[in-house]
Amino acid sequence: MPIAEVRTLDETERATRDRLGIETIRADDRLDSVTLAERAARLALDRAGLDARAVGALVMVESRVQETFLSSEVTRLQQRLGAENALAFSVGGLGCVSITPALLAARGLLAADPALDDVLVVHGSKPAAALRYRHPVTVNGDGGQALLLSRRGQIRIRDIAQLTNGRYWDLFHVDYRDRPTAQWREQCTEPETYSFRLAVETRNRLSSMLDDLLRRNGLGRGDVGGFVSQNLSAGSFAFLEDALDIELLPACRENLRRYGHLGPNDVFLNLGTALDRGEPAPGGLAVLINVSPVAAWSLLLVETGPQEDAA
Repeated sequence: MPIAEVRTLDETERATRDRLGIETIRADDRLDSVTLAERAARLALDRAGLDARAVGALVMVESRVQETFLSSEVTRLQQRLGAENALAFSVGGLGCVSITPALLAARGLLAADPALDDVLVVHGSKPAAALRYRHPVTVNGDGGQALLLSRRGQIRIRDIAQLTNGRYWDLFHVDYRDRPTAQWREQCTEPETYSFRLAVETRNRLSSMLDDLLRRNGLGRGDVGGFVSQNLSAGSFAFLEDALDIELLPACRENLRRYGHLGPNDVFLNLGTALDRGEPAPGGLAVLINVSPVAAWSLLLVETGPQEDAA
């Protein structure tokens, strides 16, 4: 849907939204997060020629808001897929960065169990509130994503870095108790903290993390074929490029315009688009950058092309 259709905003919100660089989003209120995850999972399994019953583990990045309390979304997905033999559990709590602990869990499972061949990591991205614009950050779209991790593949996750700071645990939230869902809204409790203090800390954290990640892998910035970020706004792209002295792959801005923000799904969507276009070249290296205002930061160093022992 065109983002102009996303509910009524006040003048300041509308002006900020229009500068984000997002032109459209994909949204369908008839589909819940589990359905989005299921569709992505089935597509991934079909492309890999793998029956769901052969999946050794199913790791779900939990949705921002479950349809019901106490029930299990991951076992609901397991049942719908027919992945009856899979070890199933969910991870979350870090917003967009939640994809990183999911990958850490998958890597740990593969390392711990030599008999385990495939781990399916899935997420269905739906905003927590009916209003899809999160002031002053982004516009949320809908999307499902599934990653099939095994010991061989076209992409190898070479290294993972993650940091958190609990000082910002409640910077963004949705007050929901005793409120109809139509009144739910993602709110920033301290806009100045988000725009300045957290921005400065993000610059410092990511710069240090990137230096450490490359150093321990014997690499320099020139060895990286491409940098990929999540899709928040054109301003966030410019901030990262300036803070880290890098240039993001064009796929990031293209997908920002087309899809808006898809939570934990962004970085691998952008990487896949870039690979389809030959950016970076096969066999090259890429760094995937994720930031969450909770606050959490993560970097993934990935190598593209045929691998002997990918995970």
